[in-house]
Amino acid sequence: MNNQNSENQTNAAEISAEDNKLIAERRAKLANIRQQCDANGHPNQFKPKHLTADLQKKYGGKSKEELLEMNITASIAGRVMAKRGPFFVVQDVAGRIQTYASKEAQNDIKTRWSGIDIGDIIGVKGQLKLSGKGDLFVSMDEYSLLTKSLRPLPEKHAGLKDQEIKYRQRYVDLIINEETRENFRIRSRVVEGIRRFLVERNFMEVETPMLQVIPGGAVARPFITHHNAMDIDMYLRIAPELYLKRLVVGGFDRVFEINRNFRNEGLSTRHNPEFTMLEFYQAYADYHDLMDLTEEMLRTLAEDILGSAKVINTIKNEQGEVVEEIVYDFGQPFARLSMVDAILKFNPEFDANVFHNPEENFAQIRQYAKQVHVKEPEVDGIWGPGKYICEIFEQTAEEKLIQPTFITEYPWEVSPLSRRNDENAFITDRFEFFVGGRELANGFSELNDAEDQAARFRKQVEEKDAGDDEAMHFDDDYINALEYGLPPTAGEGIGIDRLVMLFTDSPTIKDVILFPHMKPQA
Repeated sequence: MNNQNSENQTNAAEISAEDNKLIAERRAKLANIRQQCDANGHPNQFKPKHLTADLQKKYGGKSKEELLEMNITASIAGRVMAKRGPFFVVQDVAGRIQTYASKEAQNDIKTRWSGIDIGDIIGVKGQLKLSGKGDLFVSMDEYSLLTKSLRPLPEKHAGLKDQEIKYRQRYVDLIINEETRENFRIRSRVVEGIRRFLVERNFMEVETPMLQVIPGGAVARPFITHHNAMDIDMYLRIAPELYLKRLVVGGFDRVFEINRNFRNEGLSTRHNPEFTMLEFYQAYADYHDLMDLTEEMLRTLAEDILGSAKVINTIKNEQGEVVEEIVYDFGQPFARLSMVDAILKFNPEFDANVFHNPEENFAQIRQYAKQVHVKEPEVDGIWGPGKYICEIFEQTAEEKLIQPTFITEYPWEVSPLSRRNDENAFITDRFEFFVGGRELANGFSELNDAEDQAARFRKQVEEKDAGDDEAMHFDDDYINALEYGLPPTAGEGIGIDRLVMLFTDSPTIKDVILFPHMKPQA
């Protein structure tokens, strides 16, 4: 019992002298098991036939008499999470259930294995019964210790609360915290739902290179590596866009990829250097079509996964108490607002005429940018009015877009791959989707004018030469593909991680990535 009390005080972040003692005791038990069983101590013959949640759902409402008459034999396997006298609480992938060891079974377990510890993985087969408190349990008619846990789990009431340890030792976090397990179940269902939604609409899933000779498809700083056999530097992809559009040139009219991207940039609550994106492209469509499709897809995902089109997020204080609830209504039509209109909405003191004639009023736009503390580039003259307008929007409007909102009409200067608007060449047929002040998606009618695209690539190269590490390279082969002819096409990228953050009410991207990147420990 003293060992058990000490075990319950263990924190996974620290290995104290007492913890080391417990680990040594468990190693001695494993050595004894190997000697007694004349084996490696990790048997692999037990095959469970039931999940705990299925048993609870199907038989949880039955009486003792009904269960006795039904005579159900259950076969389960899982990790021991608690010990209550002769009862062990066993947890598997689906949930928990109790098992019961008779005195004879307890003596046998103690003799063969020196007892079962919390954290051990066991297999149990026996009759399904009801305890005096009305809880289901499986009688331990047959049982086996499948894996000896050498390290004690964190204290059962406090759990694993150290955030850094949760991210570094996700395996312990998943064992201890049901909320964490549920977050990643939702993530899996989001990816599954997106795939099903697109396939049902005749999109084809494809795969494109993760190692690229020229990084393209987004404005971002890449990771650089080296291919020894070819003796060339290569880049981890920052986006699959240019390859996906090559496939549309080749005749695949609807394609999508759920892909891993890598960007050598800062970390934050919304940024991880390795992240998951959905990108999809549809020929003979424009950005209005994709806004409609996006609205339908996100509403469908919310209803199917969360059971409601209303997505609830919370604001908590330092003690973890909910102080405010925010309801994002995906059931209502999403707002659609141009970038300039969004700026004017949240900056009513600005002169609208200045933004509606940006090239003529460039000096005034720069003055507005200084007024709202936009940080200008070190090289003077590299930004045009479109870049300043985008910076003003990000500085003053973006975080105020709470309900689902499409922001449209991005300047061409910040949209190197987007098609210019037919009526106003200063803007492009592009949108970004925001909710809760966060950008979740970016889409546009694709630029399929090879000559215009080449000119924009040259502009990006000028910015790169002027010191912008995130500016694009000139991709000759992509221009070559466009010269064969890209049909009118619309494309979009959606951040899977940020979408899952929204659906799981997670404050940081690390909560929805199984193994987020962390600085190495000393």
